[in-house]
Amino acid sequence: QVQVVESGGGLVQPGGSLTLSCVVSGRIFSTSAMAWYRQTPGKQRELVAGITNGGTTNYADFVQGRFTISRDNAKDTAYLQMNNLKVEDTAVYYCSVKPKFSPNEYWGLGTQVTVSS
Repeated sequence: QVQVVESGGGLVQPGGSLTLSCVVSGRIFSTSAMAWYRQTPGKQRELVAGITNGGTTNYADFVQGRFTISRDNAKDTAYLQMNNLKVEDTAVYYCSVKPKFSPNEYWGLGTQVTVSS
């Protein structure tokens, strides 16, 4: 059974930093592409950053140069380092897991990030 658990959200001032973590159980992590999405009330979920099982990364234009996605296959964990946070980064952040050999996609329940002074 696959479980996806995000953590690391919280309240931070503009310009501050947070690191989100996503732990995946079910022995699929090393062969899965990982991604972080975010969603605010009334809006569609949007891609923030992704990383393939080979380590290739991609970012939304609005986080280029501020956020870094990474993964640690030994810990079955993906990370999202967020620097220079802005008020508009406030959202629930979700972790997505896409196994290479499965049509399924797995999601966590999300972690709230609030950027406010």
